[in-house]
Amino acid sequence: MQFHVNYLTATWPIPNTSNVQLLGLFKDAENTSYSTALSVHSRAMFKAAVLLSQQYNITIEGKYIGWQTVQTGGSPITAVSGVCQALSSSNIFGIVGPSLSRETPIIAEFAAKVGIPAISYAATDPSLSDRNTYPVFYRLVPSDRAAAKAIAKLLMRFNWTSCIVVYQNDQFGTGGANAIKDALTSNDLKVATMVVFDIETHSIQGNLRSILISSSSRIVVLWATSTFTPLILQNALDSNVLGPKFTWILSSSIPLNSFDAKFSQQLIGMLTVEPAGASTIGAPINTTLLNAACNIWQQYESETFPGLININNYALFAFDTTWLLIQ
Repeated sequence: MQFHVNYLTATWPIPNTSNVQLLGLFKDAENTSYSTALSVHSRAMFKAAVLLSQQYNITIEGKYIGWQTVQTGGSPITAVSGVCQALSSSNIFGIVGPSLSRETPIIAEFAAKVGIPAISYAATDPSLSDRNTYPVFYRLVPSDRAAAKAIAKLLMRFNWTSCIVVYQNDQFGTGGANAIKDALTSNDLKVATMVVFDIETHSIQGNLRSILISSSSRIVVLWATSTFTPLILQNALDSNVLGPKFTWILSSSIPLNSFDAKFSQQLIGMLTVEPAGASTIGAPINTTLLNAACNIWQQYESETFPGLININNYALFAFDTTWLLIQ
């Protein structure tokens, strides 16, 4: 099961009219029916920020800023190959992305070698905070340590003493799972069981029902991206280990209306812990800048614009990341 969005072909202005460019790294291809909301929204906000800089007459060495984008496909090698090609043909002064934790280390190390900053809008693995290893890598999205602390507080709030952690077997999954274990341990809580989801075979290592039923805990933390979360939840539904028998806490929001309606009662009561935009928590935002970016998005790609309140939170981080490099 995959949750994708069908989009029409967008017609943005020619991006490479200037040799001074920002490079955006996005997982999914452009103008296809297989792009996720994260990639579509983040790419649109990246382009909108660059075009907004032109409207504001922001220049570097007297030249307006252009852009290039690379579809990484979630592959570190594809990501670094795209960066190399862009650097060979243009004056790239900053990298926006990548979005996945497993893609980021090689990009962060390469950026340090060539001396240009790379700022991710969605890579959350705690190990990426190491300034010695990644001296020119930054991110606007919080580390997964923040989410792990929130999960620990949630367990304590309801007097839950332990949980089961289901995680995908890549840098995002293992980094998040370790952060959760550390946060729980420091608060005298424990991880009762660790369950691995293989992102290559799209399957749980072991029998999910047997593992969960035999565990002493009935709280399940699912640490997976929005690509794999639906697959794992479908497995849980088929195994009858969702609500009301188990309480699931997710790390990614997904549309629940894509599941069979017969499962609707079992999907009630799930919780989600994920990074939120400034408006969600009542923090101040530059509404003038944000509205201008949304207007540009609507002008060139109206068929994908979801309305301001429905923009993916990571896309808002992508806009802030791009604007930070522009300034």
